[in-house]
Amino acid sequence: MSKAPRSARLLAEAAGTAFLLATVVGSGIMAETLSGGNVALALLANTIATGAILVVLISAFGPISGAHFNPAVTLVFRLRGEIGNGEALAFVAVQIVSGIIGVWVAHLMFDQTVIQTSVNVRTGPGQWVSEAVATFGLIATILFGIRAKANVAMMVGLYITAAYWFTASTSFANPAVTIARSLTDSFSGILPAHAPGFIAAQIVGAVAALAFFRMVRENN
Repeated sequence: MSKAPRSARLLAEAAGTAFLLATVVGSGIMAETLSGGNVALALLANTIATGAILVVLISAFGPISGAHFNPAVTLVFRLRGEIGNGEALAFVAVQIVSGIIGVWVAHLMFDQTVIQTSVNVRTGPGQWVSEAVATFGLIATILFGIRAKANVAMMVGLYITAAYWFTASTSFANPAVTIARSLTDSFSGILPAHAPGFIAAQIVGAVAALAFFRMVRENN
């Protein structure tokens, strides 16, 4: 646990989550605008920007708050006893609110209507399995990376870059991101009615990854 004051930890989570969503949505808008209808090219641009900003944000804010930026990550660290109930709830609240603010900032930067809702259909077993797998891999990357004393920022950035392409859902892997992305009618959005299915799958994937980590750790 960081020795930074609680206010500093919450500010770090707020700034990191807001910049993450501003990057995801802003790069999605830019990519869609410049790609000339080439969806693969737009996704590639969105992927590179997201992976890159994750390395930066985790490196910058990791020493302060742990750089969760993700309620699924916060849940796992709460289950590990590394964060208390009150702080976990505060982290999640800040992540959700800041993620939405990040989306609104992206809309402002591109002269779009600030308040939007998505019409992008993202639902069905393939999407849900993808989100469970994506989140499992993300949490496993973090836990095993910490255990190995590796560069977790780089590992997470590279993992998400890969997961954008090997999962059918493009790897949201984050309930706060899912909620925020339901509020943008752009390339990166998700229909609000489909967000709960993603979030449920993400929680399942996160808890499964923690269980897997514990089994491997106990046998090694």
